Amino acid sequence: MSQANIPNVPLYINGEHVQSTSKEWRDVLNPATQEVVARVPFATKEEVDRAVANAKEAFKTWRNTSLAQRMRIMLKFQQLLRDNIGPLAELITREHGKTLPDAEGEVMRGLEVVEHACSITSLQLGELAENVAGGVDVYTIHQPIGVGAGITAFNFPVMLPCFMFPISVACGNTFVLKPSEQDPTSSLFLVELANKAGLPPGVLNVVHGGPDVANMICDHPDIKAVSFIGSTHVGTHVYRRASEAGKRAQCMMGAKNHCIVLPDAPKDQAINNLLGAAFGAAGQRCMANSVVVLVGKTKEWIPEIVERSKAMKVGPGSDRKADVGPLVSKAAKERVERLIGIGVEQGAKLLLDGRNCKVAGNEAGNFVGPTVFTGVKAGMDIYEQEIFGPAMCIVEVETLDEAIAFINANPNGNGTSIFTSSGWAARKFQNEIDVGQVGINVPIPVPVAYFSFTGSRASKLGDLGPNGKQAVLFWTQTKTVTARWYAPDEEAGQVNTTISLK
Repeated sequence: MSQANIPNVPLYINGEHVQSTSKEWRDVLNPATQEVVARVPFATKEEVDRAVANAKEAFKTWRNTSLAQRMRIMLKFQQLLRDNIGPLAELITREHGKTLPDAEGEVMRGLEVVEHACSITSLQLGELAENVAGGVDVYTIHQPIGVGAGITAFNFPVMLPCFMFPISVACGNTFVLKPSEQDPTSSLFLVELANKAGLPPGVLNVVHGGPDVANMICDHPDIKAVSFIGSTHVGTHVYRRASEAGKRAQCMMGAKNHCIVLPDAPKDQAINNLLGAAFGAAGQRCMANSVVVLVGKTKEWIPEIVERSKAMKVGPGSDRKADVGPLVSKAAKERVERLIGIGVEQGAKLLLDGRNCKVAGNEAGNFVGPTVFTGVKAGMDIYEQEIFGPAMCIVEVETLDEAIAFINANPNGNGTSIFTSSGWAARKFQNEIDVGQVGINVPIPVPVAYFSFTGSRASKLGDLGPNGKQAVLFWTQTKTVTARWYAPDEEAGQVNTTISLK
């Protein structure tokens, strides 16, 4: 693409594309080719203020739009999203690099949230108790809180925004989204579809940028709640800054996810699932199962794990036969390869080395092939850090109790899994493991959208997570009303100086 034909990614404010006046721009690259596919602005403070001001103004009327009308818009949005799975997936692959089948799967997971938001007429119901005292009723209502905001990581440019704005706007809030500057186009297209479905101007807005724009969102006095999904370092900063500014904040952050494999596990299914969970999306998932804990005789499976890993095809995401696409950037590739080298230096055994991976026709791509370590121990950098690349760390223990203790000693608590044919072992695991999301013969335990995302410990800040019932509580204010109505001719009776209801 010639320099003159490279499109500028617009902001989206008050239902319109807005060309930024920013002097700071970033090239958006195709990670398989290094081709510049777009240029994204880092919005100015005035542009962020304008987006928030329009959202604040739109809230005045949107909050009073009927539940039924909001539901109908969500129904239309889900159909538009379903009709555009292919184009959205192509945008994800072009800017993020993940394979087309994986990108299509991402859009489907986002679609699940929108489908859940179509149930807003029941999700936002309150509670009522009649005659809690003589003639007194108590009821709760869940009211929208105002302008919400979302800050998303690069690794799921469609799914992560769907974890935020559909439920928020369905509850009657307005919203400002800051997608990742590394792959913004699919996020913008998603918002355009939502507005095409009938959201009034100003209800849903997009500003682009880096840390400075994220800070503007955290600090802005008219934003009432911030949702963040991304790295632990950034998430901790966002949570602290937003909280100090008096906002609600939910931050789903980094992880080090483990998968226990017991000797009674179905071997073929278990190995296939291990490879998919470790190497899918080139390992760039906060829910990637990057640590495999082999129990007892399952260590005999290691040669087969390595051979099957070697057989996985590395290639551009546009190749539907590729299993592993490129990393999102050269910096990401350099970091992953550096950590692989450190793993060797610290004593881990490198059975399969994905460094220096070359793909014919895409020699400039950010490719790292499947990588397998054994002899991994707590304290090694490849265990303590989230590699965020296609690297599997194998830990060997003798018993299930050892495996559970090893996982519980890790500070993160995003997700964990077990592969076994024993119901007793699975039940023991789910009861004793101290991790928010648990998979049993499921490698990546991200729950369906009508259950809440429940990462825990160092992987989460804030009491309420995205999706499910928790999302409605996060994006609404619960108001409790205690009401008594007197009959026109009812006598006043005596003065009651207690706090009790009679």
